[in-house]
Amino acid sequence: MKKQTIEDVAQKAGVSKSTVSQFLNKRYKYMSEATRKRIAEVIDELNYQPNGLARSLKRNRTNTVGVIVGDINYTLSIQCIRAIENELQLSGNQVIICNADENPEKEVKYIETLMARQVDGLIIFPTGDDPSLYHRLLENKYPLVFLDRLVEGIATQSLLLDNEMAVKTAFKEFIRHGHERIALLTLPVGRYAITPRKERISGYRKAVEEAGQAWREDYVCSASREDMAGALEQLLSLPQPPTALLAANDIALAEILKFANTHSLSIPRDLSVIGIDDAEFATIYNPAITTIRQPAYEMGMEASKIILSGIEDTGSSVPITYRFTPSLQLGNSVQQAPISR
Repeated sequence: MKKQTIEDVAQKAGVSKSTVSQFLNKRYKYMSEATRKRIAEVIDELNYQPNGLARSLKRNRTNTVGVIVGDINYTLSIQCIRAIENELQLSGNQVIICNADENPEKEVKYIETLMARQVDGLIIFPTGDDPSLYHRLLENKYPLVFLDRLVEGIATQSLLLDNEMAVKTAFKEFIRHGHERIALLTLPVGRYAITPRKERISGYRKAVEEAGQAWREDYVCSASREDMAGALEQLLSLPQPPTALLAANDIALAEILKFANTHSLSIPRDLSVIGIDDAEFATIYNPAITTIRQPAYEMGMEASKIILSGIEDTGSSVPITYRFTPSLQLGNSVQQAPISR
């Protein structure tokens, strides 16, 4: 069955599209009671469902921006939100923050809710791979910025870390200390192939190849947060256990440090460790953990500037992917590899 459009309503009611639009937006000032009644009857008759997205695009500014975070637990998320909120408030804008909890359905509901509240633009850490809703936003020229992740088939302004470079930087630091048995601990890539996880595994594979080391599937340790302790036990019980371990994000690093404490493992004497993401606890831990920092605050600031340019129609219409450069923050969690026998 063909979906009814605003044109269908206007034609059947004998009025212009503009008049129907004014009715839908409850602007009745110059509309007769008879016209209002006629449009309402036609809408009921055709079972017309107004496109909330299209309607919201015709509104006045609300000076509000919606931010939908993939998972608010990450250090990156917290620092980005802080920067976004600070930057947007300076320009007189308010921020509504929603946590999708890595649930694409929850994200869709939040998008719809924020659209109904007529936010001027959206900054999203996308959780899913269904491009249909994003397509609708872009087709209607709705200001949209992606942070930390990409969605295949969606060309919009996107900001994220150079994830492969982050892994290669850590790998070089391990190799500089003579390590050859280097493992990776990561959260699962998952059904929706979350960009940083996917790219960091890809970067690990490339780093192994570039170092001329043999590929070992059992050194790629992918597990949920709840299962990481068991995965680490299995990894470190291998006949040739790794001497160095790269935590793909701050959650993985936290689980490694907890495991080391409960199993009386000394870092770096028993295991050299580097973490990606600049978690605060990495500097508090004894010894301080070497990390690969991503400029999260700067990413949030840049996202704010881009969304404001989009709202004010002063930004580039060409979709650009911005890659931020990681940096090595030296701690004391890497030491010379033991001599192989």
